[in-house]
Amino acid sequence: MNLNSKYFDRIRINPDGPAVGVSQTPTCEWQGCHQPGGYRAPKGRHHEGKYHNFCLDHVREYNKSYNYFAGMGDDDIAAYQRSAATGHRPTWTIGVNPPPGAAEATEKSRTWADTLNDPFGLFGDSTFRKTAADPAPERRPLKNLERRSFAALDLDGHETGVEIKARYKGLVKRLHPDANGGDRSSEDRLRQIIQAYHYLKSAGFC
Repeated sequence: MNLNSKYFDRIRINPDGPAVGVSQTPTCEWQGCHQPGGYRAPKGRHHEGKYHNFCLDHVREYNKSYNYFAGMGDDDIAAYQRSAATGHRPTWTIGVNPPPGAAEATEKSRTWADTLNDPFGLFGDSTFRKTAADPAPERRPLKNLERRSFAALDLDGHETGVEIKARYKGLVKRLHPDANGGDRSSEDRLRQIIQAYHYLKSAGFC
């Protein structure tokens, strides 16, 4: 080392202050604790990206009772879990939302087809005009879990979403302990019904 170097002369040492580049560990935020809080714990829902600083013992204590979904209903939790699969970004089913102007173009096509002389039926009902007599599209075969979920709700699998929801509400109202004087003997059956309904809802049946 060259002790006469101009760079060596620029070095300054501050023995009384903190070392440069070394962060100070915050104090544990647990009430009454003065230990270093070197462990972060999330503050919870609606405070994403914010953390408490606890010592090791208190971060363990905090984590035992931490529940991100506290205060949320079953439907809200299920909706959050489905949304988490896409990173909480909006999604659309392919073909459901037409591009801007598509509705106007389709209406013009219908008007044009209605006035067209079409002796060969190239632009008949099968292309533009659907009537109430047209058969409904066939539903795909049910999977085993879907079939069991319908059976849990005492349904045969051909019901509409409105009918499924009505059956679910009726069963829950009838089997809930509050409606039976606190009798909890039907809890297993009630839990099975709730799980079946949420599965059918997540699968797009209602």
